[in-house]
Amino acid sequence: MKIMVREWHAIAQWRWDTGAADVDDDGEGDVCGICRVPYEGCCPSCKMPGDDCPLIWGECSHVFHMHCLLQWIGTAASKQQCPMDRRPWVTAERKVNATTGR
Repeated sequence: MKIMVREWHAIAQWRWDTGAADVDDDGEGDVCGICRVPYEGCCPSCKMPGDDCPLIWGECSHVFHMHCLLQWIGTAASKQQCPMDRRPWVTAERKVNATTGR
């Protein structure tokens, strides 16, 4: 029996590796704490998700779209604090996992 493929439709899905579980305690999943859009989506300032709309981690372990955080930090009300726990915002160094290279 010989088969000829006439059409092919590829489907893919990607996710940011935030290091957190898929669903938080509040049941909302992985969403930016500022704009409430999933990390796989893009912030309100961007048109396309992915590397053009990266995530940023704080030493407090909270994760946000980079553009959302920069806009938040730029306001006087932020007082340069994390919007989730109000600790002074310090950007965490992204640790590379030696076994996976990520």
